[in-house]
Amino acid sequence: MRPWRGATAALLVALAGWAAAAPPCAVDDRVTAVDPDTHPERIVLDTAWRLPAGYAPSDLVPVSRAGFASELLLRAIVIDDLAALRSAAESDGVRLAVQSAYRSEAYQDTVHQGWARQLGAERAAEVSARPGHSEHQLGTAVDLRSADGPPAWELDDWATTPEGAWVAERAERFGFVISYPRDGRAVTCYDYEPWHLRWVGREAAAAAAASGLAYRAWLYLHHPPLEATAP
Repeated sequence: MRPWRGATAALLVALAGWAAAAPPCAVDDRVTAVDPDTHPERIVLDTAWRLPAGYAPSDLVPVSRAGFASELLLRAIVIDDLAALRSAAESDGVRLAVQSAYRSEAYQDTVHQGWARQLGAERAAEVSARPGHSEHQLGTAVDLRSADGPPAWELDDWATTPEGAWVAERAERFGFVISYPRDGRAVTCYDYEPWHLRWVGREAAAAAAASGLAYRAWLYLHHPPLEATAP
């Protein structure tokens, strides 16, 4: 069997497993009942599930605390693992920078509308979350880039750079998952983004990696979303 055929077969098996664990990407505005301050790693955020309106973390701190030359914000619970990731990368001669971190619901609306004007509403929904649905609003997601490079999405595939390849291989060791892996849009709901890391803690990241599932599929299997009910 030719190598490419073997790789294709393995990918199809993986995608089938992801699809079995996660439902199709319906468009809705179901509000999670999981407390984002207590268990941000257990919250499904996709095209159907969202955060409570106006949610903002109370413990945001600048990523400069993790050694990055940036005042973008993340939750304090992420900083130690992000600092460890940065330090390990630099020890291997890999220099990373933070391109984007926490986004408020209002800011995500601006981002999404910008993509809609540029690409049209249908395509924008595949590359950008609607406000309230973005992992960035949790304060535990970060977009990385090569320290001396452009935004990672301007490249054909950031994962083929030394920095992107290092992150793809090692992010899980520091409690991060790549939310939107290659060829996973039918399961993850969004285009491939090798630069987008979501902090879920080392235990959950290791469990998800061992399962072989995309993180959305792993969440639906182990922490299925619960809808908030009106009082």
